[in-house]
Amino acid sequence: MKRNKVEICGVNTSQLPVLTNVQMRELFARLQSGELSAREQLVNGNLRLVLSVIQRFNNRGEYVDDLFQVGCIGLMKAIDNFDLGQNVRFSTYAVPMIVGEIRRYLRDNNPIRVSRSLRDIAYKALQVRDALTTRHLREPTIMEIAKEMDVPKEEVVFALDAIQDPVSMFEPIYHDGGDPIYVMDQIHDDKELDASWVEGIALREAMHKLNDREKKILSMRFYEGKTQMEVADEIGISQAQVSRLEKAAIQRMHKHIQS
Repeated sequence: MKRNKVEICGVNTSQLPVLTNVQMRELFARLQSGELSAREQLVNGNLRLVLSVIQRFNNRGEYVDDLFQVGCIGLMKAIDNFDLGQNVRFSTYAVPMIVGEIRRYLRDNNPIRVSRSLRDIAYKALQVRDALTTRHLREPTIMEIAKEMDVPKEEVVFALDAIQDPVSMFEPIYHDGGDPIYVMDQIHDDKELDASWVEGIALREAMHKLNDREKKILSMRFYEGKTQMEVADEIGISQAQVSRLEKAAIQRMHKHIQS
């Protein structure tokens, strides 16, 4: 079957080579013996890995070409630092480094201003994270990063949170072919909700029109402030079902109040 031609940075992605694990090990052995041409073959043979990683960042509004180039920098760093003696696949080692490089690029181009001190702590934490990932071949915990930096865990968390890109409350995070589930559906609210939800004869009458399961879902969601996932676990249905039942119940209540 012929692949569709898609060009990124002048590269025809349909013609990118795919290396087997045996070929990868042979190329790394040649590279570590000083054969620099093997490095170019390793880069070209892993560009599909970069393409798969940048799919995660498609909703950031960045040019795909820019993300691809930055991802290639992460790929080359991974190639230069990969230890053939470790019992781990190259893709397992390379993906965190590619992701980290792209995150650094997005952070540096973030229009939201963050204090210099917070940025310094966050940058240091990310450098330590990359070093620990290389050392242990896994993503380190916040506690491990904080211990390595000799700073309180809370300070590291606060600094890293400060440089994160904002996310829309209405950004869909799951879709099963029906109604999408949005970020706002996952937020737990411990505060008392607007009094208009618990007061008013019209609202109470509308609630009486719902069946027991719908009443329970709305009560847990809007009176107790639970997330859809928490409601789904307690009732014993899927989160997608909770989302659909919740929306249908609210729509019926609106129709009753407006009639």
